[in-house]
Amino acid sequence: MPLLPETARQVDILVAGAQATGRAPSLVLGVVRDGTLTHLAAAGDHPRPDADLQYRLGSISKTMTAVLVMQQRDAGRLTLDDPLERHLPGTAVGAPTLRQLLGHAGGLQREPDGQWWERTEGTDLATLLAALTPAKIAYPPHRAYHYSNLAYGLLGGVLERVTGTPWAELLRERVLTPLGLTRTTYHATEPYARGYVVHPWHETLREEPRTDTGAMAPAGQLWSTIDDLARWAAFLADPDPAVLAPATLTEMCAPVAISDLDSWRGGHGLGLELYREGDRVHVGHGGSMPGYVATLAVHRPSRTAVVGFANSYGLRGTHLGGLARQVLTLVLDAEPAPVTPWRPAAAPPPAELTELTGRWWWMGIEYEFRIDGGTGELHGGPVGQRALRFTREGPDRWRGHSGGQDGEILTVVRDGAGRVVALDIATFVFTRTPDQAP
Repeated sequence: MPLLPETARQVDILVAGAQATGRAPSLVLGVVRDGTLTHLAAAGDHPRPDADLQYRLGSISKTMTAVLVMQQRDAGRLTLDDPLERHLPGTAVGAPTLRQLLGHAGGLQREPDGQWWERTEGTDLATLLAALTPAKIAYPPHRAYHYSNLAYGLLGGVLERVTGTPWAELLRERVLTPLGLTRTTYHATEPYARGYVVHPWHETLREEPRTDTGAMAPAGQLWSTIDDLARWAAFLADPDPAVLAPATLTEMCAPVAISDLDSWRGGHGLGLELYREGDRVHVGHGGSMPGYVATLAVHRPSRTAVVGFANSYGLRGTHLGGLARQVLTLVLDAEPAPVTPWRPAAAPPPAELTELTGRWWWMGIEYEFRIDGGTGELHGGPVGQRALRFTREGPDRWRGHSGGQDGEILTVVRDGAGRVVALDIATFVFTRTPDQAP
């Protein structure tokens, strides 16, 4: 469903202003809703951007590397608490775990030694590993959030050792092809935007090199388009279970580290950046390579996202990620997701379920439980709230899926005659009246 005309006009104005202020040869932003690219805002004509023009993804590549790691975890070929040493033995930096590397909490320095890897031709994995020294550990794990490109080069090496398949080939087989990301490629493929540095005083353009970053490719090599990045954003909002289990994607969105301890507006999960904007939390990532910046921000509850590219390094006075989140907030405020209408249940639930519904008491507090007619889940909470959600696992046994009861067990307690007399939620006993002792 396209944006309302006034919302689209405001998005276009913001993008045009960012392109002019930031002196970007070209800048493009796309709004994604319910899995579809619904609006494209473009500015600049060097070249004129469209949805099929390639730019460089930069560090958004890390989100795909992280999905590959989680696929291997789900397949049982590794665990997130494996130390790096288990898969890449003999390095001087083998103590951090894969979880810590994914969340930039392992203490590794940001870059490998040598020339700036983003602007020079890369080395192979053996060369990258041989150059590691103990000095590449900047902090003990979890001492501080410390963003590390090197960590993702090493995670790419882990994937190659675990699967026997080079990272780029594995990515194509396990992510790009299944999701139809045909314009997301290792090397630039026409049509693509050349990347530039804009001279600060006379506003001429210097074209930047387009390098093969070798063993560091899992940290930032890829090229993509607005169309493909929109599909990737849709996947991060609502993943295809054939590629990654939805529960695993949700796990990736839990913070490993808070990146902004002063205001708690940012953090990092398992390969995904977390951004807090007011009462909302978005997931995604930024990206930059010489001559390019990119952005990806997803509001998972509403399946709404903003993706974007520009082909100049820096964007003077403008932060592309901040622009994307500003547009995302604008769209969510102006056009909230439609409310799903209530519909009556086709038939009453079985008697063994209706016995669980109604009012219950715990420590003098009144709770209310009901069966959700659409899902068969047990919902409850203090009267007027539905903060608790349980799914049935077997006779008189339910598993929590929300709040403080997430993962906990609700056990139905019956008397000798088989009547329900209490609900035991992880040793918290709910009774039918406030007079009964738990």
